[in-house]
Amino acid sequence: MSEATETTAARAGGCPFPHGAAAAAGGCPVSANAAAFDPFSDGYQQDPPEYVRWAREQEPVFYSPQLGYWVVTRYDDIKAIFRDNLTFSPSIALEKITPTGPEANAVLASYGYAMNRTLVNEDEPAHMPRRRVLMEPFTPEHLKHHEPMVRRLTREYVDRFIDTGRADLVDQMLWEVPLTVALHFLGVPEEDMDLMRQYSIAHTVNTWGRPRPEEQVAVAHAVGNFWQFAGKVLEKMRQNPDGPGWMQYGIRKQKEYPEIVTDSYLHSMMMAGIVAAHETTANATANAMKLLLQHPHAWRELCEDPSLIPNAVEECLRHNGSVAAWRRLATKDTQVGGIDIPAGAKLLIVTSSANHDERHFADADCFDIRRENSSDHVTFGYGSHQCMGKNLARMEMQIFLEAFTRRLPHMRLAEQSFSYVPNTSFRGPEHLWVEWDPAQNPERRQATLPERQGAVRIGEPSTHALARPVIVERVSTAANGIVRLRLVAPEGASLPRWAPGAHIDVECGDTGLSRQYSLCGDPADTLAFEIAVLRETESRGGSEWIHDAVREGMRLRIRGPRNHFRLDEEGRRAIFVAGGIGITPVSAMARRAKELGIDYALHYSGRSRATMAFIDELAQLHGERLHLHVSDEGTRHDFGTLVVDAHTRVYACGPARLLDALTACSEAWPDDALRVEHFAASASQLDPANEHAFEVELKDSGLVLNVAAGQSVLDALRRANIDVQSDCEEGLCGSCEVRVLAGEIDHRDVVLTRAERETHTRMMTCCSRAKGRRVILEL
Repeated sequence: MSEATETTAARAGGCPFPHGAAAAAGGCPVSANAAAFDPFSDGYQQDPPEYVRWAREQEPVFYSPQLGYWVVTRYDDIKAIFRDNLTFSPSIALEKITPTGPEANAVLASYGYAMNRTLVNEDEPAHMPRRRVLMEPFTPEHLKHHEPMVRRLTREYVDRFIDTGRADLVDQMLWEVPLTVALHFLGVPEEDMDLMRQYSIAHTVNTWGRPRPEEQVAVAHAVGNFWQFAGKVLEKMRQNPDGPGWMQYGIRKQKEYPEIVTDSYLHSMMMAGIVAAHETTANATANAMKLLLQHPHAWRELCEDPSLIPNAVEECLRHNGSVAAWRRLATKDTQVGGIDIPAGAKLLIVTSSANHDERHFADADCFDIRRENSSDHVTFGYGSHQCMGKNLARMEMQIFLEAFTRRLPHMRLAEQSFSYVPNTSFRGPEHLWVEWDPAQNPERRQATLPERQGAVRIGEPSTHALARPVIVERVSTAANGIVRLRLVAPEGASLPRWAPGAHIDVECGDTGLSRQYSLCGDPADTLAFEIAVLRETESRGGSEWIHDAVREGMRLRIRGPRNHFRLDEEGRRAIFVAGGIGITPVSAMARRAKELGIDYALHYSGRSRATMAFIDELAQLHGERLHLHVSDEGTRHDFGTLVVDAHTRVYACGPARLLDALTACSEAWPDDALRVEHFAASASQLDPANEHAFEVELKDSGLVLNVAAGQSVLDALRRANIDVQSDCEEGLCGSCEVRVLAGEIDHRDVVLTRAERETHTRMMTCCSRAKGRRVILEL
């Protein structure tokens, strides 16, 4: 470490490593990359995840002598830090990352600047009582009231430049609209927009930036004026406490809870709220538009299918969000990622890096607007300090994207270079120039361009919105009553990789039906998905539609693949049991077992050979390992003859009577030996008369929710602004699974195995309930 660097480190809090003669022999323990880390450099500003790629891969937790902070870059480590806000205090989140000189400090003092604790940087036990008292206006139910205003503003601002053919989206829309929405939400009068922008940028630079000594005084004056402005507005609000807006809501709550909602707290929240409620949304939307226009294929798909917009927003927030990093203070000696962190250490947690961690997001650098776990991003934080305004931001971004894709689908990026306000945490381009040919505007060619209502989803997007188009390349007969479809991507593109046991959801045309079908082809074939569908005698409409309506060359929409029926590839022995159309997932699993050299047997039951799919293919591939049990030939399968030891897994799919019989036999087998894939869920609609209410404690969020007798846990979570994915909502797909920390679960899903249920460590929130009066979840 150079002498200059060591001096910088000492000023920032001191390098934690010794540099005396004893350490000299081994050299400085700070790596060259760590010593060079500079979050104010252009490399970090342009692309934070790429800038710290070396850290994610080689040194996920390192000390930065230039900054005086420990830097954390991996997803699991960062989520663990967010989860434990006692060990990792948020108290420094709004602390100046670059200390200012005495002249600037004197300027701030002259304005009476006294920024104190807010929801962002407050420790327990004060934080959660305030959060609970002030949270209601942020719930999805209340946020819906703001949607008409956001739509109106969006329409008016686009009207101003739609016929010009060129615009700076940041200057001409994406800064002012979120600011107007923020002021409306807070109940603040709409003041001079340019002045408010100056104030907001000054606050960002003052808190998270590195202003040069000659800039510090000007920044201090702007921040001081911002502080006084916030105070004056607050005093006006006190004269009309019944007015609309979150700050008036806070003033009313102060009368009920004066010891919780204090004067200094309201003043600090007024200033912080103006910044937090609009700057991150403005930057996030600018980042999203830049990203989408840099990926024309994704932009075109979004224009053609606006139902993809909610998940596209999540993927934009993951891939290129507006919050690059956040800060925490270690309150005691601890460890992060196996690295010792001393009490008093400051941490820069690079959330944008976590969002590109391959350990959590497959092919993380790929921009995929259909990515199923996009909303796992930590751009909004996590746990008890997760951004309360996340769903207001989601709503605005969705409405902006809906307007642009509908009214300017031919928009493109203009030639330009992108600049960012240098700081550690908030990022978005200062300008975003786009171009288009006004003559091609859809509304010039169509007298009335219909509004696309319904694309907005307040909260985490449902996986129902992730449909991708496929073409039916081939339709063939697999057996009597069974049709086999080969599905390919348009333009010959590759399809997502899948593992044996996976299924896809097929949207059945305009029927409104969606049905799950297991993939039965070769996982190595990345150009196609294959499914086989039995025409059910009591069809609910899905199989009937596929048999009667699907033809080669048709365009279908599918979701997935997803997999809750995985083959244990480390296993030593496997028995595959299939009944009827249940051969579809089992055939792919048996193929994989053969490839891996696992000792296996395949048992396939059916009424007659004519009704059993793939018999010839299976015989050729598996030889003597295939055992057919054909009813009209008198060769029914006796499950009692199966030999199942501790090293054996039994994988079964078929009709309910087959699975019930196997389940009965499995009582004598080792725990967790039987793995089952169901055709349908058994969960029925809740009958409040036969249920009981219970409490759900959310350990990470610090909340306790009441679940009514006629309410699902999933519904209670949504109403409390907690993100949980969902799809089938009948206990079949497993997408709403959460971790259980305490309490017994009344399992009603068909996803978990018997052994998994007995541990009471997981539950499906759409259908399962508490056996007792309380459960604790890791949320």
